[in-house]
Amino acid sequence: MSATPDGRHTPAYAPADLTNCEDEPIHIPGAIQPHGMLLAVDPPTMLVAVASANCEELVGVAAEEAVGGTLASLVGEAVEDAVRRRLDEATFREPLIISLPETLPGSLAGREVDVTLHRSATRLVIEIETVGRPRSVLLTYQSARSAMARLSAEKSTVGLAAQLAREVAALTDFDRVMVYRFDRQWNGEVIAEERRADLNPFLGLHYPATDIPAQARRLYTVNWTRLIADVHYTPVPLHPILDPVPQAPLDLSHSTLRSVSPIHLEYLQNMGVTSSMSLSLVQDGELWGLVACHHYSGPHRPSQDARAAAEFLSQVASQQIAERERADASRRALETSELLARMLGRLAGTSEPVLDALLDDPEVADLMQANGMALWADGRLQTRGVVPSNAALPLIAGALLGPEDSSIGSTEHVAGLDPRLQQYADLPAGALAIGTLPDRWLVWLRPEFEQTVDWGGDPRNKELASSEGAAVRLSPRKSFDKWREVVRGHSRPWSDEDNQAADHLRAQLNGLLLKRSREQIQVAESLQRSVLAERAPRLEGLDVAVRYTSAASYQLGGDWWDCVRIDDRRTAFVIGDVAGHGVEAVAAMMQVRAALRAYLLTGDAIGSSLDKLDRFVADLVDDQIASALVVVVDREARRLEAASAGHPAPLLLSTDPTLTLRPTARPVLGLGSGLATALAIDVPPGATLLMFTDGLVERRGSDLFDNLRLLEQSAGTGPDEDGLEAWVDRVLAAVPGSGGDDTTVLAVTVR
Repeated sequence: MSATPDGRHTPAYAPADLTNCEDEPIHIPGAIQPHGMLLAVDPPTMLVAVASANCEELVGVAAEEAVGGTLASLVGEAVEDAVRRRLDEATFREPLIISLPETLPGSLAGREVDVTLHRSATRLVIEIETVGRPRSVLLTYQSARSAMARLSAEKSTVGLAAQLAREVAALTDFDRVMVYRFDRQWNGEVIAEERRADLNPFLGLHYPATDIPAQARRLYTVNWTRLIADVHYTPVPLHPILDPVPQAPLDLSHSTLRSVSPIHLEYLQNMGVTSSMSLSLVQDGELWGLVACHHYSGPHRPSQDARAAAEFLSQVASQQIAERERADASRRALETSELLARMLGRLAGTSEPVLDALLDDPEVADLMQANGMALWADGRLQTRGVVPSNAALPLIAGALLGPEDSSIGSTEHVAGLDPRLQQYADLPAGALAIGTLPDRWLVWLRPEFEQTVDWGGDPRNKELASSEGAAVRLSPRKSFDKWREVVRGHSRPWSDEDNQAADHLRAQLNGLLLKRSREQIQVAESLQRSVLAERAPRLEGLDVAVRYTSAASYQLGGDWWDCVRIDDRRTAFVIGDVAGHGVEAVAAMMQVRAALRAYLLTGDAIGSSLDKLDRFVADLVDDQIASALVVVVDREARRLEAASAGHPAPLLLSTDPTLTLRPTARPVLGLGSGLATALAIDVPPGATLLMFTDGLVERRGSDLFDNLRLLEQSAGTGPDEDGLEAWVDRVLAAVPGSGGDDTTVLAVTVR
């Protein structure tokens, strides 16, 4: 046994304080309150397995002697018969009201009692208490209809809660009845109150989550009514403490007499409460709030039927509150849906890039009641409204979306997301992020919502006491004076409707982006086909084969190839790659290809042609870079001359393994600096030149040089008896997998 603060004992509790109150076994206290008695019986035989220690006082048989006897031998045949009928009917909710035999030797002889039943594992638990006051208030059909009508007449949740407090106060005669609503962190707020005129108001006060620990909240969803008739009671132990069959304490989760935590009793005593009752408000199996009833003028025990009536009205109110909240949520969802429809209609009809248009939409900030936004897409950060430093935004988005690139995330306290954010003084208070693709995210930002919270006592009581050291006994706070806290650094909470709207927008954006990319690819394909021939040209003395594959079904890149006849003997073969994808990359490719073709046709050397092209790209093609490789083939002299601008070197394949063609590459095109150096080499008949873009050998997660070796092994010494076309197809498949980029291969055999 462990002692309560005034020396009383609760058998199943270890010494308790606020450091372990969340671990208290409150469902198996091994004791009951003294205003009734408890018997746990074996249902088929009605033999008593567990009895409360007050049996001797109430029915004249000691608990030790009661165990093993029949229910009838303790409380009479009438009680046992009534219990058996309830077992057959399987109805336990309503209490039995029975007069016990006059012949019982205990104090319950001839008394009218309430008998309640519930199952606990294999046992039938029978609880008996004398009828309390007020009496005969069980709701009739007419009174129930009237009470429900009064509740239904209230249109708001707060109004409904206030009416519920009035109804429960009238049924139970408690000095104070409060309706208590939980927030997401399980802090409670008194949203309605009915009280005796001389009592201080608690309306509007908040109470920290530590006042009702998690295991107590779980029990409130199982047993909707809990009464403490006298907070100064001495617990009555059960005998035996361990039920003989399972060798475990009897589970009293559904018990109306269950003894309560010594910590909670001390808490109530510190408030000046002498008796209390709680009724659960439950929605979809989760605790929404409580009806908390307090008495200050001594013990108070409403009858079972009064408690049952109050519980019934609380259940009705739970349903009505849920209906009102669902209706409010539906109204907000409809308003949001209409706003989203307007936005998406504008986005679908604009010719601008979808994400740019979204950021400039007049209602996109209103959608989330935000005052700032940030968009990261295609390597570019755009912001609108009030935003923090650019360096802070990726940290915020990364913390919200996580390493797995989840689709949505939100917080009301940005500063608590990541320690690295502490260095920024201009942080928003709240943020909600959606990820449209792994490399794209959109964040809405909310300002600080300064909030004054009135607590019923200092909510930091536990933390403050803990900091004083292990030697200090932690106990429920003694002061319940109003304690005012100003909450800063937090935004208004993100609602479920906010998250649903953001997720819906994310899905619709992905659809619009996919549709737009398909349209752009169709344009890009048309542009590409207009300048790039599908088949290689037929040239005297040369065999030529070319292949192009796009990166994905709806993603074209900036690869190109060209064949320019310089004179009767010489032909320039060009392969290149403009960075990027889609219409912009293809349009830039067309300009770059046309410019290089012009330089070559006017007789410029291939090195100076690439140098001119570098300046062209830097001056005329915005924010663009490209690579290119030019090889001029003199078919009569069997001579190759090559120059490169940041492009992969070609492979030269022949019977002579010492022959290579690796020109020194100048920087990529578009930087506006550097000079190209040409390299010339003579080749034997049958030599094959293999030119390719990086899509052929680059693979995520694999080594580039390993892939180049695979390519060389597949290429061998060049085409075999199957011919150049079949050989090029084998080369395309040399490196397994896809690199996520388009690929161009150009092969030339000098006959």
